[in-house]
Amino acid sequence: MSDAPVPGPILVTGGNGQLAVSLATLGEARVIRIGRPEFDFDQPDTIAAAIARYKPAFVVNAAAWTAVDAAENEVAGATRANETGPAILAADCAAQGIGLIHVSTDYVFTGDKGAPYVESDPISPRTVYGATKAAGEAAVLAADPQAIILRTAWVYSAHGKNFVRTMIAAGAKNPKLRVVGDQRGNPTSSDDLAQAILAIITRIEDTGWQAAYPGIYHATAQGETTWHGLAVATLEEAARHGQKMPEIEAIRTQDWPTPAERPQDSRLDCTKLKQVFGVSLPDWRQSVVRTVDLLFTASV
Repeated sequence: MSDAPVPGPILVTGGNGQLAVSLATLGEARVIRIGRPEFDFDQPDTIAAAIARYKPAFVVNAAAWTAVDAAENEVAGATRANETGPAILAADCAAQGIGLIHVSTDYVFTGDKGAPYVESDPISPRTVYGATKAAGEAAVLAADPQAIILRTAWVYSAHGKNFVRTMIAAGAKNPKLRVVGDQRGNPTSSDDLAQAILAIITRIEDTGWQAAYPGIYHATAQGETTWHGLAVATLEEAARHGQKMPEIEAIRTQDWPTPAERPQDSRLDCTKLKQVFGVSLPDWRQSVVRTVDLLFTASV
């Protein structure tokens, strides 16, 4: 009996980001992280060169312009990173029969529906970041109709720059914190999102390609909260590890002005992901506990 073929590599762009690190940790040797300067949407030739070098079975595009406020004054750069570059990548993947999973965002929505968004809800972004990500979704699907797009939100982890780590650092230094309490969403661990992506790839490899697979999906943790709620949960867990619990005041969005408008309620409904791929992410509270545990264990 011959050995089963070894699955091809999974090439992950945005190599230094939270999701790429999580995918490399969970996917182990099969995952190849790639980033600047070897892979750079500002240098389009690097896209085809990376595909040719690594010959992946799947590409996970986690590269993006994610500096939401800076994008308001850097439209061209955000467009290259979030629309033009991903379209070139999608065309290369389509031409070579490479599976593409492209990561998008809740910022494609206005945030005024008053209920969790489903994939078929109309998009109407209010920021340059959201507009370029929305345009990127359309460009990716136009270039590669077989692509899978995952919209996610409020990503955090035990590594990289994110809200959970920021709150722990701020809580260690300040007896009182002020955190926005009128924006609602689904905090999502990058480890949970990575696990979901790997499960999608496994499903595709196990079943073969199915006509229902391509298109847009929502992929966030179960449950919802506000930024204030996430801060409280995070710092309560930090308190279990001996950090002093600060007072956390809930403030209004208008009390913390930013150049780019944040969606007031960007909760995402992830039913489609469960129905098509059998994948659902854990509740956000469980993942906050795991993430804070990892942070304090690593610091010991």
